[in-house]
Amino acid sequence: MPEVMFSVPTPLRFSVRMTREYWTLILHKHPEVTGKEDEVQRCLQEPEQVRRSKQDQAVYLFYRALPPYHLAVVARRLDGDGFIITSYLTDKVKEGEPIWPTSA
Repeated sequence: MPEVMFSVPTPLRFSVRMTREYWTLILHKHPEVTGKEDEVQRCLQEPEQVRRSKQDQAVYLFYRALPPYHLAVVARRLDGDGFIITSYLTDKVKEGEPIWPTSA
């Protein structure tokens, strides 16, 4: 069983987990997030905005400003549980259906 590095609740009423093994794979592809584990967790717990993927309704893009960039954390919700697909720094928020914060 892979070692869970963290599991954090999101404002979308599901938790997202990350294993050490998968974090290592993300760092290999996106070395710019090395050392940003705390920021990744905060992005999931306290996102500035969340968008739903246009391609996959089960995929959510969480964003927080990390000047001069935005930290993006992409998570998939499967059977009520979430896991991180990837995380990276970007200069702009991607398109997608805005779902957080709600305008209610």
